[in-house]
Amino acid sequence: MPRVAAIDLGTNSTRLLVADVDDGRLEEVVRRLTITRLGEGVDERRRLLPVPIARVRNCLAEYRRELEALEVTRTLAIATSAVRDAENGEAFLGEIEWTYGFVTRLLDGSEEAALMVRGVTAGRPPLEHVLIVDIGGGSTELVLEADGGPQAMSSLDIGCVRVTERFLTSDPPSEPELAGAAGYVRSLLPAFDARHAIGVAGTVTTLATLDLGLAEYDPQQTHGHRIPRTSVERELGRLAALPLAERLRVPGIEAGRAPVIVAGLVILREILNAYDLESIEVSERDLLHGAALAAAELPEPEEGPAPPGAYTCC
Repeated sequence: MPRVAAIDLGTNSTRLLVADVDDGRLEEVVRRLTITRLGEGVDERRRLLPVPIARVRNCLAEYRRELEALEVTRTLAIATSAVRDAENGEAFLGEIEWTYGFVTRLLDGSEEAALMVRGVTAGRPPLEHVLIVDIGGGSTELVLEADGGPQAMSSLDIGCVRVTERFLTSDPPSEPELAGAAGYVRSLLPAFDARHAIGVAGTVTTLATLDLGLAEYDPQQTHGHRIPRTSVERELGRLAALPLAERLRVPGIEAGRAPVIVAGLVILREILNAYDLESIEVSERDLLHGAALAAAELPEPEEGPAPPGAYTCC
């Protein structure tokens, strides 16, 4: 049974999953999340900036030490919205691959959605007319599952970091800013025939933590929890009225999530309203789990020359 690792170089966080994979079945060994804000400033400047890159490098150095201790045989690092939007994104991945020895893969929107679906649906019965929602930092992936597979998918540039930087510039955000963000999200949502929803990633898991009244995030309790639309409205109203200094003190919200949680909830509310969905089920299995399954399919690593772009990203 190969022991593999998947790393998600996300816009707001860098996540790690170590798992034992056997015949498509995945058993978690370790899961980590570090808020690194790699996408900071990318929407405006179209480049990965030196300070966010340094935060990710520091995080990856810690992850690498843990992977060696756990005797991981294959590691796949995937990059999404922030890296694909940045002019120096591919060079950054070249550096990561050469420095840490990870296989890297830059996903376009459809590949990101497909890998996320693979993680969500592994080990589940076929889904019928279920909308899978992945609100990331730079983009949101929507996949409509029916008849045992994806029927439609869309990758939208409305992640919680991007929407925060574009619209929610006051502290706390003003009503016109919130309305502008909501209207922008609504304008981009495709016409899907969805009857149920499953949500993944930090916005949804943080909301589940709040809805359950937990003092801190516990994936054992949030997985499978169904959040009613009324809870989305309630928490959005409460958190949008608080300045950041007070949001940072709310139990259940990680410090790195507090600056972008309002935008994430705006996106989630507009999705539920657009498809007239009364609730959303939380899944702790997501893109990272799909990447772990893909990591198990990688060939054994080999020594080789530096990839194109190594050491030239900054």
